[in-house]
Amino acid sequence: MAISIDFLGIQKKIEETDFKYVEGIVKQVIGLTIEVEGIKAFVGEVCTIYNEKNKPIICEVVGFKEDNVILMPLGELNGIAPGCRVVPSKQPLTVKCSEELFGKVLDGLGRPLNGEAIKIGADYSLDTSPPDPLKRRRIKEAIATGVRAIDGFLTCGEGQRIGIFAGSGVGKSTTLGMIAREAKADVNVIALIGERGREVLDFIEKDLGEEGLKKSIIVCATSDQSALVRLKGAFTATAIAEYFRDKGKKVILMMDSVTRFAMAQREIGLAIGEPPATKGYTPSVFAMLPRLMERSGMSDKGSITAFYTVLVDGDDFNEPIADAVRGILDGHIVLSRALAAKNHYPAIDILSSVSRLMSEIAEENHKKAASFARDLLATYNNSEDLINIGAYVKGSNKKVDLSIKYHDEINNYLKQGINEHSEFHESINKLANMFK
Repeated sequence: MAISIDFLGIQKKIEETDFKYVEGIVKQVIGLTIEVEGIKAFVGEVCTIYNEKNKPIICEVVGFKEDNVILMPLGELNGIAPGCRVVPSKQPLTVKCSEELFGKVLDGLGRPLNGEAIKIGADYSLDTSPPDPLKRRRIKEAIATGVRAIDGFLTCGEGQRIGIFAGSGVGKSTTLGMIAREAKADVNVIALIGERGREVLDFIEKDLGEEGLKKSIIVCATSDQSALVRLKGAFTATAIAEYFRDKGKKVILMMDSVTRFAMAQREIGLAIGEPPATKGYTPSVFAMLPRLMERSGMSDKGSITAFYTVLVDGDDFNEPIADAVRGILDGHIVLSRALAAKNHYPAIDILSSVSRLMSEIAEENHKKAASFARDLLATYNNSEDLINIGAYVKGSNKKVDLSIKYHDEINNYLKQGINEHSEFHESINKLANMFK
């Protein structure tokens, strides 16, 4: 019996078959990267490597080299050897979001470190596009932070993105804790990126407190974790904040710190062969910063008011990351080591800080009082040496006389205890009535 073979049909079937997601094998490991042959994948796709003990290790595609795919592990490289199986997933990283997240502490990939895993919820991609600029609502209302110096002199709007710039040990985490406890928001999403392991529990128990934790979700990627996990921690927190914003909520997103996020991206960039640019930072770092920060802010449904801390290198406020972040955000709060040394907390340097939206959202009498107080602070600072050595003669300059008269009162207004509660309207009225 003659057998007829439909060669055209077979060729068509072969062309229609998707060979893109067959298994591959590990070819070599170089530094932090794993080179894999035999698979085709897209940048950002999740793959699973089964090591010598058949233990699954989750990885992400970060680049390509000729026909091979470059992966970075979201964990340890231990046990990975040439020939290990690699299975692509066809999916990017996502985080499961729901109301169950309140009070949870998550790792950099959104897995709970306290309590059970979230089983029911919406899967949000870690890497999404910012809201359409034409659909963003304008920022018209102030948001109370509970920090008198910020509410009075650096008023923030709902949906504003602001940076907190400081050297190490000047009080960034403490200031974030005060905002998390006192700010008038529905949800706090707090990302601790590259923090020391011991500081996580310190922040939760000391800075945030039990009341603050009840309305907060914490994403934690400590400094000992891989660069990719530290990087993804920032995107996980942003995706969770976006979920609640899409529900129409008023969200506060806090990230400590952007500098360590940038360092993680630099580590990844150098590992996959990017050339170093400014002070060792690769070009992808400066492309990644706006991609992350533009996702917060207003949308047509809700709002994400964002506070990003920037750990400045050597107290140099013009170093590359600080300079890039300042150009992206809607204002900056500078914490001064000199003020901290005088036991002035929060150590906010009012004269070096600015909220770009205060002029649009604050009332006229509030703006006048804040502007007048700034003038007096600047005048006193310019004349401080003369005043301290007794060389200034009272009556020589009316403005200097006023600055001396109100100096202590202004500083007492700016100082605030960690657990001291300050209502927004009370803070504004106190400032407006100071000079009557």
